[in-house]
Amino acid sequence: MNFARISTLVYFTCLLGQTIAFAGEADWPQWRGPNRDGYAAEQSLLQQWPAGGPKLKWKFHEAGIGYSAFSIVDDRLYTMGTKGDQCFAICVDAKTGARIWETVISRAAADNDYAHGWGGGPRSTPTVSDGHAYVLTDVGVVACLQISDGTVVWSADFVNQYGGSIPKWGYSESVLVDGDRVVCTPGGPEFMIGLNKMTGEKVWSAVEFEETAQYVSPIKAKLGDVSFYVSACKSGVIGISADSGKILFKDSSTGNDVAVIPTPIVAGDRLYHTSDYGAGNTLLQLTALDGDNVSAGSVYHLSTKSMQNHHGGVVLVDGVIYGFTRAGRGAWMAQDFDSGETLWTKNGDANKSGSIAYADGRLYCFNDDDATLVLVEPSLDQWNAKGELKLPEQTEIPRGNGAIWAHPVIAGQTLYLRDQDLIFAYDIAR
Repeated sequence: MNFARISTLVYFTCLLGQTIAFAGEADWPQWRGPNRDGYAAEQSLLQQWPAGGPKLKWKFHEAGIGYSAFSIVDDRLYTMGTKGDQCFAICVDAKTGARIWETVISRAAADNDYAHGWGGGPRSTPTVSDGHAYVLTDVGVVACLQISDGTVVWSADFVNQYGGSIPKWGYSESVLVDGDRVVCTPGGPEFMIGLNKMTGEKVWSAVEFEETAQYVSPIKAKLGDVSFYVSACKSGVIGISADSGKILFKDSSTGNDVAVIPTPIVAGDRLYHTSDYGAGNTLLQLTALDGDNVSAGSVYHLSTKSMQNHHGGVVLVDGVIYGFTRAGRGAWMAQDFDSGETLWTKNGDANKSGSIAYADGRLYCFNDDDATLVLVEPSLDQWNAKGELKLPEQTEIPRGNGAIWAHPVIAGQTLYLRDQDLIFAYDIAR
């Protein structure tokens, strides 16, 4: 019996239960769900789909260019897009698909702002907190909006105000709201900062660390009495004190010179991260030290024949990491969290990558090329599909080398998917 896996599961289940209690019934208020771990809030969902997939409730055709996923709170859906020369945030009725409001946040990106060969438009998911939505455009404008009508309360510019530079494929993180601060990553001399969530004034920053921002959305963790933010950049995973801003630990295992994208996972006193471009994956053992200090020691680092997640993310379920690896020709994969052992792989066929979420005992595996989403029962032994849907249409917006990269979202017993300007809502209620 794997007692380490059981202890990980007990901790994770307790943490998830606490999140559900505070998140609101079936809401998905930010990037990767209530706890930024790919888990949906607790809800009763179909465990197997009929042939052809679940029923389509509605579709929306005016989301614009972009890869932003959704936040859903109180039956309202929030996302972002670009039309013409403007980048905007949009609010849609999550029950009917009717547009409620649309607000311009910044200019649209120009061709010389970053490499557009893989598609343009915003990549960030809005974060909804206390009646406001916090958004970040691909050119680095962060803004606070009233969710009632979309009115802009404040905005700030990563490049002009904080000395950041637009990453090669655009700013992509989804900002983290922590108490009264908005935690975000301009990069450069102000690598990570905290802004007062009501005024936009800078109230906190990382110290003695300077590096260009990558595409990682930060998470908050706590070990003993030490609270810290976890992110990653080209030099690897970093932990930053939420109080002092000092760097608590660094690990270079999943750093690379091209792009670092997936969100880290912290379960108890262990940190898992994965990255593509030969980096692979790592598990770190975190240890609280005297004072405001945390160390990170390697449990394992695996590369070319293991999880090499591009940008679709991974989830931790019952001591197993699930996600899409770009190793080999690309495949869906299950990996033992504690040992790093590959448990099984499922060939990705034509798909180069895939994004994932977890809800009510099922994995939602969204393929980036063929526009299919497969409902999968988690298993230690095999890929166990319980249904499949295919988007009824795909965008006519040219993708270049890009694909379907917005992550699936599950809220209010509904599955939401996006392909650029198109948003689809499916009834998955049990």
